[in-house]
Amino acid sequence: MVQRLHEPLQRYLEKQLGIAVELVVGKSYAATGEALRRGHLDIAYLGPVSYVLQSRYVELEPFARPAHPGAAGPTFKAVIIAPRERDLANIADLRGKEIALGDLASTSGTWVPRHMLLEAGLLADKDYRRLHLGTHDAVAAAVAGKRVAAGALKQGVFNRLLEEGQLDPAAVTVLAESRPIPEYMWTFRAGLDPWLKEDLRQSFFRLRTPEALRPYQAECFIPAVDADVDRVRHWMEEILQSRLQSRSEGLGALAGSNDLGALAANEFSPTPIH
Repeated sequence: MVQRLHEPLQRYLEKQLGIAVELVVGKSYAATGEALRRGHLDIAYLGPVSYVLQSRYVELEPFARPAHPGAAGPTFKAVIIAPRERDLANIADLRGKEIALGDLASTSGTWVPRHMLLEAGLLADKDYRRLHLGTHDAVAAAVAGKRVAAGALKQGVFNRLLEEGQLDPAAVTVLAESRPIPEYMWTFRAGLDPWLKEDLRQSFFRLRTPEALRPYQAECFIPAVDADVDRVRHWMEEILQSRLQSRSEGLGALAGSNDLGALAANEFSPTPIH
């Protein structure tokens, strides 16, 4: 499905570059990161959190990001949803409950919702249980099926599921939506030929083919730089520092570390709630 949707972009790039282009759909965030580190990919489309984490292991250079029509620009949002009949006024009411999240490295499926919950006074694995289901669609299904108290996913995916009839609007309600999140970025691997980088860069900036832009819900691509994700870096730091400051069982081993990446690595093994 994903590969088919991106075939128009593949054909466009082949025409622009005059070379064959292979499109690879990563099985997971971790698999994409490993492929980058091994030099098996020349460019990769990375979410802010994936980019921040992978940048610790390999030199990456962002070059393009999608811009959406209207006020959204180069941003997107996450939402936290719940079964409609649950007696929940806001996300602060999720204390002590189980919340479905996406992939452990997902920006809108995990990290941004965790920051939203943190701002509401809820710390992961202390004040709520997290159940990582991998995909946004799986999270939505778990909420609609009342298997969890709430779930977090990308707002665009949530809207698509509603529009396609895969999610009953009478079954779920939006408890909160995030602040704007910096968009995903197309990123060069280290060592890519300078001429190819420039050709790729300009090809993305010239792109106006509706079929190629449709999967991104974008009107065009604009330049991207490392600083574009600083907002997400700050949110990640706040989440990780809150973990350090916690006196809950099982968190003491993190104390004393000030390295964002090292702290983040510990987040890939969720601690059961006590």
